Amino acid sequence: MTTSATPIRTEILTLWRLSWPVLVGQLATVGMGVVDVAMTGHVSAEELAAVSLGTAVWSIVLVTVMGTMMAINTVVAHEMGAARHDQVPHSVRQAMWKGLLVGTVAMLFANLCTLLFDHVGLDAHVAARASLVVHVISVGLPAFGVYRALYGYTTSINQTKPIMWIAIFGLLYNTLVSWLLVFGELGFPRLGAVGCAIATASGMWLMLGVMLWWVRRSPAYRMTYPFDRFEGPDAAAIGSMLRLGLPIGVTYFAEVSAFGLISLLVARYGVVQVSAHQIALNFASLVFMLPLSFAIGMLTRVGQAMGEGDPVRARFVGWVGVGVSLTFGALAALFIAIFRWEIAAAYTSDPAVQQVTAHLLLFAALFQLSDATQVATASAIRGYQVTRPPMVIQLVSFWGLSLPLGCVLGLAPQWFPWTPAAPMEATGFWIGLVFALTVAAVLLTWQFEKLARQRIREGVVKALVS
Repeated sequence: MTTSATPIRTEILTLWRLSWPVLVGQLATVGMGVVDVAMTGHVSAEELAAVSLGTAVWSIVLVTVMGTMMAINTVVAHEMGAARHDQVPHSVRQAMWKGLLVGTVAMLFANLCTLLFDHVGLDAHVAARASLVVHVISVGLPAFGVYRALYGYTTSINQTKPIMWIAIFGLLYNTLVSWLLVFGELGFPRLGAVGCAIATASGMWLMLGVMLWWVRRSPAYRMTYPFDRFEGPDAAAIGSMLRLGLPIGVTYFAEVSAFGLISLLVARYGVVQVSAHQIALNFASLVFMLPLSFAIGMLTRVGQAMGEGDPVRARFVGWVGVGVSLTFGALAALFIAIFRWEIAAAYTSDPAVQQVTAHLLLFAALFQLSDATQVATASAIRGYQVTRPPMVIQLVSFWGLSLPLGCVLGLAPQWFPWTPAAPMEATGFWIGLVFALTVAAVLLTWQFEKLARQRIREGVVKALVS
């Protein structure tokens, strides 16, 4: 028993050492959005609705960029596992060019999305404020794209503490500037939701600057140092990483856009429904950083194992990572269920918003296990440099199942033969989300095990042939 448990314990400790700084960094990054929503929640329901809708669009675009840039994680992990250290600098330089391109396209797309605010039944003032939030905050997206290239690089060479400290610095900066500009403290103008946007956008550029300074300064990067010379964009290298990263971006988009679109669909029911939905989503996103951080560490571990040509170990570390994610998912579910009223009160002082938020948080607690499973198994699959199956599964789950079911339950359209007697509003959409995450978790678990066994068989055949 002790002998068999030792490799599992060792892998858990290795994964923990790699992932806990990522976790702190991810929590700090998402904490910026938490700060924005919480601060505006104590200004007015209208300002909270404006920042909630602006954040819905921003989150969709931001997470899509994050996913698209994750190609560098698996590329560098494979190169490190295969001891091809000389190839890493070129990959990082091209990933930075890719990040600038992806971030710029994302900035343009985010601004186009504000046209939707005029067609979803919003109050004209709330729509205008939400649009302004997106216009301002989108300025940070090019910086974020380049930052995520360096983020993936440093994570994949097992240097995760820098991203933790940089994210904490960014959170402190965001909190201070938001406080000054949202409430007009110390003589600064009182800008409300727009103050949050200014803090977040400028914080993205500041974090990129600190990351560049850190990579240039730290000796940990000398073996794979990417800034020893200037290198222009290489269309072939960028195209290769786009082919690997775009399916991940689409995967992230499928899930996050489903949540974001719900914000627009429930907007017709007033600021209480949309604000409660956004608060519940915001906190669920914060908790989601637990399994996501272990999934990022697991992607590195699986990628390095495959780079070393060891598919058996890749499968082993993948399943250990899934188990760790599930454990934290169960703890998160209990926490949300027990403290849902306290969570709601921390975000807003409006009693009506608090009541709906506490109700929606029950559904957030319900899907923690399936959410932890699907993000862990999807990252394990990406560690094999396989990205399209998770994309297809997420698209089918969220856009083929969750949104249609949510529309039927939440909107109760009269033309559909099987609908509730009255629209369930935000609750109906959250029931659809629980269903979609469960389906995605089952399918991705099956896909991971199938892929892992296939790679092991291929390794055995290769060994016999050689």
